[in-house]
Amino acid sequence: MKWPALWLLGLAPWLTGCQLGYYMHSAYHQSKLINDRVTIERALRSADLSAEDKRKLQLVSEVKAFAESDLGLKPSKNYTSFVKLDSPYVTYIVQAAYAHELKPYLWKFPFVGKVPYKGYFSRDLAEAEARGFNSDEFDTYVRGVSAYSTLGYFQDSVLSSMLRYEDFDLVEVIIHETIHTTLFIKDAAEFNERMANFLGQEGMKLFYLKKEGPDSPNLKKAAADAADRKLFSAFITAELRAVKKWYAENQGRVTKESKAARLKMIQENFVKQLKPKLQSDSYKEFERRPLNNAHLLAYQTYEYDMNGFEKLHHHFGDDFKKSLDYFKSLEKDPHPDQTLKDFVLRLSVSSVNH
Repeated sequence: MKWPALWLLGLAPWLTGCQLGYYMHSAYHQSKLINDRVTIERALRSADLSAEDKRKLQLVSEVKAFAESDLGLKPSKNYTSFVKLDSPYVTYIVQAAYAHELKPYLWKFPFVGKVPYKGYFSRDLAEAEARGFNSDEFDTYVRGVSAYSTLGYFQDSVLSSMLRYEDFDLVEVIIHETIHTTLFIKDAAEFNERMANFLGQEGMKLFYLKKEGPDSPNLKKAAADAADRKLFSAFITAELRAVKKWYAENQGRVTKESKAARLKMIQENFVKQLKPKLQSDSYKEFERRPLNNAHLLAYQTYEYDMNGFEKLHHHFGDDFKKSLDYFKSLEKDPHPDQTLKDFVLRLSVSSVNH
């Protein structure tokens, strides 16, 4: 799955005396990215890049211009430079969850507030952070990340790790990250990620409608991917709710064996109920990957209950800017998830009454 992330460096390391080593690590590697970047124009003249990579860099420039002019996203100098990495991922994300309930461990950072993940530029450091959790009390999950946003605190570059994406995925990721730069709601990381996922997908469709028309081959590929994501979102939402209920009903009686069997049931349900309906390979790893609570909550962060976003968007006539304006109105809202649910519920009640 393409799960981008926010980059959670200290942003202002002098604000806190704790985790100094983490801030120094983050600042050093962010500075290295800044020092290693070259302009897109220079990258396009480089003999070190393939014709395909250069084509994708030109695509990024088109998407950036479209996102700012047609979608109304915040203009910036992001994605006007390129960095060639020495590894397939730019960062590694650690997620942790309580072992006997489906509840995330939250890290707290200046400005962004509480978030369910922490990023490192080193896999070894990310795995060391994960090992620091007591395995009897917490589950952990470490994954590589190909793209991230610094929320406008730094100038984000196109990374060589991003050029592995298919065209429609790359377009969506650029719009996703530009949405983070445009709008970020403090202490609402999961809402931010799901909002950016939804709007990123809608923005990508609009880009290809304008660039290639309704018969766009990229739109056809994206449609199959979107259909699978909608099916998977409904599936994983129901499964997460069922597992939360199971933990609550078995509080104090959950063993490693009973937990493993219960989580294995999710994968068995996937194979029986969902896999035959999927059109793409987007979720091919789900049935094989060892599940724990931290891994399940990664799906919650990005793909849980997208119905509210979809219904809101339809209410505004599938108008990207109107939906974006609504989300901007939630910028100071301490509970944007609940506010969106209440809004959608009122729409449903109004529809029934009329």
